[in-house]
Amino acid sequence: ETSTFIKKVGYNPKAVAFVPISGWHGDNMLEESPNMPWYKGWTKEVKGGSAKGKTLLDAIDAIEPPTRPSDKPLRLPLQDVYKIGGIGTVPVGRVETGTIKA
Repeated sequence: ETSTFIKKVGYNPKAVAFVPISGWHGDNMLEESPNMPWYKGWTKEVKGGSAKGKTLLDAIDAIEPPTRPSDKPLRLPLQDVYKIGGIGTVPVGRVETGTIKA
């Protein structure tokens, strides 16, 4: 059921780690749980091979950070503009692509 839903929302189920956990008891959060002997671990496809693990922490550690397109033109969508007395107008946003040089 979960794999079908993952496909439906646009993800590849082979690239997703499925980890049964219990936050209440701490099962499979940081270390393998003796309460789930049927669970043998997860395997997922990553760039350049595959990753394996048994816990939620292993799954989080296996997440590959996205590459930052710093070679493209600067794109900085403004979130807000603050007018600070004595300093001036301060635009606030997140750099999506490119770089800002000091």
